[in-house]
Amino acid sequence: MSQSIRNICTIAHVDHGKTTLVDFLLKQSGTFQAHETVEDRVMDSDSLERERGITISAKNASFKLGTTKVNIVDTPGHADFGGEVERIMDMVDGAILLVDAAEGPLPQTRFVLGKAIEKGLRIILCVNKVDRPECRESDLVENTVNKVFDLFVELGASDDQCEFPIVYACARDGWCTTEQDKIEEYIEGQHPKKLDPLFEEILKFPEAKPEDYGDFRMLLSNVAYDNFVGSLALGKVRSGDVKKNDTLFRIGVDAQGNPVTERFMATRIFVFDGMKQKEVESLSEGDIGLVAGCDKFEIGDTIVGKEGSEALERIEVEEPTMRMLFSINTGPNSGKEGKAIQSRELRERLLNECRANPALKMEDTDVADQYYLLGRGELQFGIIIERMRREGLEFMVGRPNVLMKQADDGSTLEPYESLVLDLPEAYSGDVTKIYQQRKGVLASYESLPGDSENPRVRLTFEIPTRGILGTNSQFLTATRGTGIMSSETIDHRPHTGVLAHRTTGSIISDRKGETTDYALNTIQQRGVLFIGTGVEVYEGMIIGECAKDNDLNVNACRPKKLTNVRSSGSDGIIQLNGTKDMSLEACIEWIDDDEWIEITPEAIRLRKKVLAANQRPVKKNK
Repeated sequence: MSQSIRNICTIAHVDHGKTTLVDFLLKQSGTFQAHETVEDRVMDSDSLERERGITISAKNASFKLGTTKVNIVDTPGHADFGGEVERIMDMVDGAILLVDAAEGPLPQTRFVLGKAIEKGLRIILCVNKVDRPECRESDLVENTVNKVFDLFVELGASDDQCEFPIVYACARDGWCTTEQDKIEEYIEGQHPKKLDPLFEEILKFPEAKPEDYGDFRMLLSNVAYDNFVGSLALGKVRSGDVKKNDTLFRIGVDAQGNPVTERFMATRIFVFDGMKQKEVESLSEGDIGLVAGCDKFEIGDTIVGKEGSEALERIEVEEPTMRMLFSINTGPNSGKEGKAIQSRELRERLLNECRANPALKMEDTDVADQYYLLGRGELQFGIIIERMRREGLEFMVGRPNVLMKQADDGSTLEPYESLVLDLPEAYSGDVTKIYQQRKGVLASYESLPGDSENPRVRLTFEIPTRGILGTNSQFLTATRGTGIMSSETIDHRPHTGVLAHRTTGSIISDRKGETTDYALNTIQQRGVLFIGTGVEVYEGMIIGECAKDNDLNVNACRPKKLTNVRSSGSDGIIQLNGTKDMSLEACIEWIDDDEWIEITPEAIRLRKKVLAANQRPVKKNK
């Protein structure tokens, strides 16, 4: 090995400051030149990540600490993107675990930490946001450390792993310390704001050691694409070295799972230099880099230097817990607002998504132009839909459904989740009612330290995954937007029976045309409208939510008839009550099994699967 290398990752629950910390690690290590203008959350380069303020996909970077090169991977914090975390665990030898000093370890912390402990990684605990007022006024920081230690023990960590070093940090301001009694001094600015204690702990990580395979071997943890180079295989070199123009062999699997070997030449080789990819002539063992030369790379493949060499164990991730139906757009406006793709193109687009993310799977259906995409959660599906929409595609999606399993005795099992809710105590009764009606069992009720005038509590429910679907908006409404929700799949348990998804019906246009104030003024008395006046509608398009449990077909295009009779009073200026904003996430939560979401680059619409009013019932199935 030509240089000392450390391969590490950051793991944390969403919004605990992970990406902000990586920003300062790169800045303070001298990765950027003095004249460079660096944005905040530099690792969140995707437009969707910046808009939503979350990390969606794992990203690589590197920095130098003296003569040591540190490859660092920033991972997502949301449970829906847990597959991104699982597949990079084989690349790293250590991890920085970030925990919010006030919130403590939450579900995603537990999930990812369990994977890291299982891989035998050495872990640094970074207690972040120690400058929060509630942390300064109580022993909250120490309690958080104790909770993390208990979690290590519960997850079966070894004695060495339980002896984890601790740093106390404020990632937003770029400083940390290993001495808890000096936190107040750092907050008051008595010490320079640096991350030197964390850098010192990183250098104590085990050096990336080559494995004794005899020849060059690399396990693909990710696949990238460059418009000029083509497909790029990203992974850690397990043994040996590779040089430009070397003959290599890709060992993968076909659609039936049978091994496939393909010969290719390493046309280009790259390593990470800061945030950028730097082309090099060779890649050494222990380093993380990219190799080009084959257009069939898939995550989990092994690249070897000798024909006949054995493949490394493929990357395995947790199985999907739900699925969503994707279809070509069959609506009357198909092709008017975007590219109306054919079934072959839709299938290939979904397959490409699965190739780039091993946590996703695709299944064909009995209908030629419809496909199931299997994944982890509503947010993951929402991100994929939004990406396809921004590519200019038109398509439709159905309601997400939970995947069941069959027990040995033939009974049906369904996934259960641990749902953690942080909310003001005043709203705990309403929130508890929402989730108990959905078969949730309250496992714990914990008072959180903080403002005594507005106390907060943490509720933990064990609840079927079906019981969580479609409740995000209800939860935010019940808590006046002040609640925080997170969850983690725990196991499969016996099916709990029927769960009511939506107790209201749909208001549906019965004809094509343009909506009018006169018609909508009458319709709004029967429920809540989703659209306003002057909107083009068609038969079968959903324009609102009916207050009762039946569907209502209406004429939303009816104009007011003109007469030559003068009215003694004012004809009245019609004032509509306003419309309910239906974002993509709101639509995914709201729709029922007999409805589609029509996705185009210009609009998101709701419609019935059967458009003709005389061919579908108006009474909802109980």
